[in-house]
Formats: sequence, structure tokens, C-alpha cells
Amino acid sequence: MIKEKIQKNKGFVILFAVTISAILLSITLGVSNIAFREIKFSTNARYTNDAFFAADTGAEHALFNEKSTGTFCEDMTSCDFVFTGLGNNGQACALVTINKTDSTYVTVISRGYSIGDSPTCNSANPNRVERRLEVTYLK
Repeated sequence: MIKEKIQKNKGFVILFAVTISAILLSITLGVSNIAFREIKFSTNARYTNDAFFAADTGAEHALFNEKSTGTFCEDMTSCDFVFTGLGNNGQACALVTINKTDSTYVTVISRGYSIGDSPTCNSANPNRVERRLEVTYLK
């Protein structure tokens, strides 16, 4: 009688062990998924900051030189230039366009990128972030 009872409980022990293992595995996968998303989010936040500040740097530099000395786009209605080596690790860059097509307004469009190869500011990195600033002022 005791032997029959032990044989009936063998299946229950295996089922219980598999169930507990499945529960622990699902908890572990859930926690690692949350940790992975947090790491990805923090990296994207850094890339966003680099891109925004690169765009801001490009726009400020263009505005400073255009307003104080008028050295950019002399005798032209539009011109482009590139700033590289920006950001925390020097990989960010900015593409700046100055438009003087209107006789009363000047438009500065600065596109900042978190990752860009020198000197063209191009990159095929899928994590690349772009931020754009547009400034318009009276001549």
C-alpha cells in the first residue's frame, strides 16, 4: 500500500518542479526585459541630448557670425556648412543651412545628429538621432 502511494506521488513531484521552474523563468525574463528597455531608454536619452545640443551649437554659431560679421553666405541667397566633433564623445555633428531668399528675413536651419562621420556628417547607424532647430530673424 505504501509502495503504491509513492509511485502515485512521483508524477506530482515532477509536475510541481516543472511548474516552479516555469514560473521562475517567466519572472526572470520579465525582469530582464524591463532592464533591457531601461538601458535602451537611457542610451536614447543621451543620443537625443547630443543631437539637440549639436543643432543648438550649429545655429548659435551661424547666428553669431551672421549677425556680428556677416561672414556666412556673402553675396549668396543660401549656403550650407557642417560642424563635426560635437557631443559628449565627439561623434555628434550639425548640418546648418542659411537662407536669405526673402529680402527682410534670414532663416537658419540647423540639423543636429547624435552620430555622424567627419566631414560629411553621414552615418548608417540605426541608433542615430536627429533634432532640427529653425531660427528666423529680421535682417
